[in-house]
Amino acid sequence: MSRLEPLERMTFDTATLMAEHPPLLRHPNKQAAFEVACAEGDTYEGELGYTRWPAFELPERVNPTGGLAVLESRSGIMDYEPVVDIEGAVEWHVNFADPMLFFAYGSGLFAQDEMQCAEHPVLGSLVEALRANGHRPVTETADGPAPVLVTGAERRCRIATNMNAAKGRPRGLYGNEFAVVSPEVVARATTRIDPPTITNFIAMAAPTYRNGRYERAMIERVLVTAYTGFAAAVVESDRLVPGAPVVVHTGYWGCGAFGGNRTLMSMLQLIAAGMAGLAQLVFYTASAEATSLSDAEQIIREQLGRDGHIPIADLIDRIDGMAFEWGRSEGT
Repeated sequence: MSRLEPLERMTFDTATLMAEHPPLLRHPNKQAAFEVACAEGDTYEGELGYTRWPAFELPERVNPTGGLAVLESRSGIMDYEPVVDIEGAVEWHVNFADPMLFFAYGSGLFAQDEMQCAEHPVLGSLVEALRANGHRPVTETADGPAPVLVTGAERRCRIATNMNAAKGRPRGLYGNEFAVVSPEVVARATTRIDPPTITNFIAMAAPTYRNGRYERAMIERVLVTAYTGFAAAVVESDRLVPGAPVVVHTGYWGCGAFGGNRTLMSMLQLIAAGMAGLAQLVFYTASAEATSLSDAEQIIREQLGRDGHIPIADLIDRIDGMAFEWGRSEGT
């Protein structure tokens, strides 16, 4: 199989998908948000595209600084606002996925993955349709990373997660806090988007929580995963809109519940963005300090990029030699 072809490709009519495979929402708070986003009698439009990709082979040589030129740092969480200075761009948002695609979308959990599914209910329908048709909804296999790309997902609501005691969420709604408030609080925090906006996703799984120092093989796997996800978005964007510049929106991928090292995970995404040829990497630092992203930029510029293009094996060796340690799981 060509490295430019996905393992699977499917296209769904969104209205049919929602009707035949409605999301299975096991927690009342997810149902409360859904009832605001998808009122009785609503119509659904467009097509949802699904592709799953094999791990791409890394380039033999790379300039580690390539991603620095296309980086835009933003405070706060993903706002789905399009970039304004790159005309005709195809834009993608990273889904901080579990190895099982949209694994906990119907549960009481509410981290980044589950937030995206709640605001884009068709993602739950996609999982149910894949299962019903005998497909395993996964983002990695025994053979390695297998990122999933989703195009054309309707964003039908936004859910406020900030702390607001007056509105019944004194500790916010993010993570485990979502499940402990009442459905009425969730409904008040949910704002319908009408007409819906459209989002494209790159669902890719970071390694789950470990202790101690990162092993070289793990560093390489993370880099392969990010590069595959970003490069697949470039390939798919060119199929949809030939020649269009590609923008990816991301953040501290794998650094919440999975406990990844923020500096290392930022650095590997920046390197992957340069290798994939993105026009822009929009990086959201959420409520965390931007120090980790700044540290990643400095390491790339001062320690990894001084020799220009270098063999990819040498680059990974250099990063391995920095002895990055795992962080702590946030437990969300």
